[in-house]
Amino acid sequence: MSASAFPSVPVSGEIKLGQFLKLAGLVEDGADARIAIQSGDVTVNGEVETRRGHRLADGDVVVVDLPMGAAGAVVTAAP
Repeated sequence: MSASAFPSVPVSGEIKLGQFLKLAGLVEDGADARIAIQSGDVTVNGEVETRRGHRLADGDVVVVDLPMGAAGAVVTAAP
């Protein structure tokens, strides 16, 4: 899926993958983020990412494969 298919989520400064999943509302909490990431259900720019501490950059597309379908968001640097 293209980045335009997902909403942009503004981020101030650096953010880690686990934190972004919670901020973007893609998971309920940190435990859900950990499980999704460790299970290989999260991709960053189309590549599976299994590190919660992976630092995201402006424009990164994060997608979570959920039971009801894929959900995602685009990291956007806050002005």
